[in-house]
Amino acid sequence: MTQKTSPTSVPINARKFILATDLDGTFLGGSDRDRRTLYSWIEANRDTIGLIFVTGRDPKFIGELCDSGVPWPEYVIGDVGTTIARVANRVIEPIVPLEEDIATRWGDAGNSVRTALHRHPGLTLQPTDFRYRVSYDLHADSFDPSAHDIVQQLGHDSLVSDNRYFDVLPRGVSKGPSLKRLVAHLEIAPETVLAAGDTLNDLSMLQCGLPAVAVGGSEPELIARVQDLSEVHKATSVGAAGILEAVALRNMHPTPKGD
Repeated sequence: MTQKTSPTSVPINARKFILATDLDGTFLGGSDRDRRTLYSWIEANRDTIGLIFVTGRDPKFIGELCDSGVPWPEYVIGDVGTTIARVANRVIEPIVPLEEDIATRWGDAGNSVRTALHRHPGLTLQPTDFRYRVSYDLHADSFDPSAHDIVQQLGHDSLVSDNRYFDVLPRGVSKGPSLKRLVAHLEIAPETVLAAGDTLNDLSMLQCGLPAVAVGGSEPELIARVQDLSEVHKATSVGAAGILEAVALRNMHPTPKGD
């Protein structure tokens, strides 16, 4: 597969289809064959397909991932929605006007959050110093759920994902609101967007009213929370194949024959 650094001169809001996808378990999920099929299909149709990563991962991780052969997105919503950025010449650059509200909501909360949750049962602080969030590894067998109350009292939101991660976020900020803000900023027609995810930190994205898919193998609690949402397809195919399944079902863009 030949990877394109500057995919196309066609503006993203003029594309037929925009994939806004989580990474782990979703865009990176499924078999090697399924991922090759999805990635090659995207690269072969850059004039009509736009790609946005919506992930808990940070820009450094995303850059290293794409340098290893994964298709470069044109925009990134990273850090569980607290980063909103464009990609230019393989550099991920925050879109300052879209991040101003996030920065204001967070202020300089990192130290107070880390102090309040220091040695909290079941939480291990992740070493990365994120700009507008604090993240922990969660140990389910020893986790004390009073952490949610502590975060609430501090004026922030807490989010558990895959029963393994605990994120503290600015109040009202997550993947869904940030994706909708970016879609509006870029003047993308909402019906052309497919949001894809597999864990609870994708819930706000799947609930935000855009066409969406919970790929096969999704966290059971995520499926339970989106079960009654008609705009969310519950795929049987895992990861990358689940994305293609949803695109074909909704007839959003011609998919590879036989997939």
